[in-house]
Amino acid sequence: MKPGRVLLLPGWLDSDAEHWQSRWERRHGYTRVVQSDWLWPRRGDWMARLEEVLLGGDAPALLVAHSLGCHLVAAWAAHSQQVALVSGALLVAPPDIEREDTPPNLQPWRPVVRRPLPFAAIAVTSDDDPFGAVEPVTRLVRDWGARQVSIGRAGHINADAGLGDWPAGHALLEELPAGNALR
Repeated sequence: MKPGRVLLLPGWLDSDAEHWQSRWERRHGYTRVVQSDWLWPRRGDWMARLEEVLLGGDAPALLVAHSLGCHLVAAWAAHSQQVALVSGALLVAPPDIEREDTPPNLQPWRPVVRRPLPFAAIAVTSDDDPFGAVEPVTRLVRDWGARQVSIGRAGHINADAGLGDWPAGHALLEELPAGNALR
């Protein structure tokens, strides 16, 4: 079954042309939520932009987040009164932004939102993600109430991982309950 309305939520610095999110945008026609500042992301601005895009749609959406986009989903869900606009989320490579070596651009995203998500979520993790060690990321995923799927050694699960169109990731997206988002 093919998902209906799907919103792509890239992380810090956006997703480049060979990133699986960009490939899904071209291949499946999914919508990228474009943020006003990819270099110095402001959590409140990113949350407001996500809400704006969700309110502009005609059906609940599936969210497909990568990296900092995962934290966007958690922060938005903890504060929005519009969570019914989301039927599920695929959270890929959530970083540990509480580490000491977190770039200053991302430190304003602290404290990390750890509340359970009010919709179904699958978190895809890697055993060798340079931006999140296994244990802290596993705790974060558990706090969000997401089902964790480790895909082994795949780095930050981005273009450098050589995933191409990443059909296995798309199959995970199709496992999420799309509700009225299915067409």
